Amino acid sequence: MTLEDLRILVAACEAGSMSSLARELQRTQSSISQHIARLEAELGIRLFERHARGVQPTAAGKILKDFALEGLDAIEVGLQRVRALQHGESDTLTITTGGTTVRHFMRHAVVRFRKEHPGVNLRFLPASSTRRCFEILRLNQADLGFVTTGEPARGINEKTIAKQRMFLLTTKDDELSRRRKLRLQDLKGIRYLGLAGGTTHHSAIEQAAAQRGVELKAEVVFDDFDTAKLFVELGLGQAIVPAVHAYNFERSGSVKAVPITDLPSVAIGWAFRHWHHLSPAAREFVAITNQEIGKLHNVPGLELSAAIR
Repeated sequence: MTLEDLRILVAACEAGSMSSLARELQRTQSSISQHIARLEAELGIRLFERHARGVQPTAAGKILKDFALEGLDAIEVGLQRVRALQHGESDTLTITTGGTTVRHFMRHAVVRFRKEHPGVNLRFLPASSTRRCFEILRLNQADLGFVTTGEPARGINEKTIAKQRMFLLTTKDDELSRRRKLRLQDLKGIRYLGLAGGTTHHSAIEQAAAQRGVELKAEVVFDDFDTAKLFVELGLGQAIVPAVHAYNFERSGSVKAVPITDLPSVAIGWAFRHWHHLSPAAREFVAITNQEIGKLHNVPGLELSAAIR
């Protein structure tokens, strides 16, 4: 049994097809099958069931895959740290998240972390969706993700730190801005500015509106909530944004945010492969960020988890 055998096992479980995995790795299908055959011969048990659509791991295959993934991940992290030590490189902490997350959730945490850990380089990889953050984490291109939590993903773990209610963002002279709260039915006929498809917020809003017979067809589509605020200020329509963004936008004095009571809250938090494999710097960044987010306890519509209150 070799490390390469285990890497192929994990990849085959995720690919679900030996032929597609061979194409992805630019190898022959027979060479891929040899790795699996060697593992099965050594263990004396079948690890995959073959069928017309590809392969499916057996119960034994799933067990070995889960433990192999954890071990391979630990080895990869260890090799990265040894290489950094060998070449005299500074530690680098890479975080993947939405394009405006740093501004709304992490700006004070970044300043604190840099003062307390000047030897650690911080790197942020923007991603347009939680799904994309998961892909980046799975490829070992980032240590942490700050995402919308609650979406199951293979090989990814989460820690939810807060839930945010959703608000209608509109101009101060809009009739809806004078309401203390809104329901989705109140949004019929608005000039809706909508998030691009593929995001958790987009899906949650679309699903809840459809259940209540409300059609929200976007006249203008945006990729991040800061752009939504700009479009609202320009008088292009109204947008739906989460609590912390709504609070910060309303403080600018140019727009009004009104809670939408029958839209479900959206959970946010950290995503990572294995908590105990994170570097001390990564865990410290999480702790500092959680402390700073805990200071937002007065933001309407933001419910902090017990861990950071």
